[in-house]
Formats: sequence, structure tokens, C-alpha cells
Amino acid sequence: MAKDARIEGSVKEPDDKDLGYDQIKGEPCPFCHESTLTLTEAVRDIPFFGVCHLFSMDCDSCKYHKADVEAENAGEPTRYDLSIESEADLTIRVIKSSNATVRIPHVGDIEPGEASNGYVTNVEGILNRIKQQVEHLKEAADDEVEERKCKNLLKKLTRILWGQEKAALILEDPTGSSAIISPKAKKTPLKRR
Repeated sequence: MAKDARIEGSVKEPDDKDLGYDQIKGEPCPFCHESTLTLTEAVRDIPFFGVCHLFSMDCDSCKYHKADVEAENAGEPTRYDLSIESEADLTIRVIKSSNATVRIPHVGDIEPGEASNGYVTNVEGILNRIKQQVEHLKEAADDEVEERKCKNLLKKLTRILWGQEKAALILEDPTGSSAIISPKAKKTPLKRR
């Protein structure tokens, strides 16, 4: 199974071209105020998308983490629709900025907001992020009904990850800095709300 492409550069797709990498250590953390924050910027040329700047902040003391992706030539507000039909679709590249909304109808959403991160991943990475959210909700469930709903969602996500059930993935970005890199993905202008 494929892995998320991390900003640290430890895992990346072989076709990505590194264009630069800068790191500053020992900065003050905005939360714990210790001088243990590391700022990182990586520049990558991602095939069929273009040059992207990947930013992250990571604190060794309090474990604060924030990341984002910005396309050098951001486009117009865009929506991508992808039908997940097989295990092969799990390897399709997804670039998500912190401003993007990811939806898997009847399963879950990843909403933009102050705590939202940007990242380069694949469909499997998106599904696993939603699966982790559902697992946390299940652990925090106050009643059996809520816990049962979470268990059913986890079963559904597992079937999708195993290629046994189809699903739709929708990616909307008002900044144009996100994409699903596949000829299967339908790209349309995002209507302003």
C-alpha cells in the first residue's frame, strides 16, 4: 500500500523533482514558547500539476504541527470528482491545500479551518486520515448508537480500501492550489457560494 508524501522529504513519489529544501531550527513555538520549533520549506515539481511549495512547522516540545501546500501558479477555484472503483485508484495522487474541502459522500469530510493542514498524498492517504478521525470518534463515543455508527463507517472504509466497495471523492479548493492528478478525475470550476 502507498504512503503519504511527507514534507520532511522522507517519503516522496519517484517522479517528483526536488527544487529546493530549507529548514530553520530553534524558533520559538507559538504555543509552548520553547525554542524547539522547526520551520521547513520544500519546493517540488509535481508531474501534471507544477511547482509546489510545501511548508511545515513542528515543535519538538509540545508536538505542535502545521503544514500547507501552495501551488506556485495557483489556478481558479476548482472542484475535482473521482470515482474510487478499485485498489488501483488508491494510488492516485492528491494535492490538498489547507483551504480545500475533501468529501467522501456517506462517509466523511475533511474541512478547511485554522487546524487544517495541506499535504501531498494519495487516495489511500485521504481514506486513512478519515478512518483515523472515525476511530477517535468511536473511542470518544458516549452511547452505543454513536459507537455503532462509527463501527459501520470503519467497516465501509475498510471495504473501500480493500477495493470491495466503490466511493466518490470530491475535492474543492477556492484557491486553486489543490488537485487530483488522474485522467479519471473530473475537473470543473468551483461555483462561489
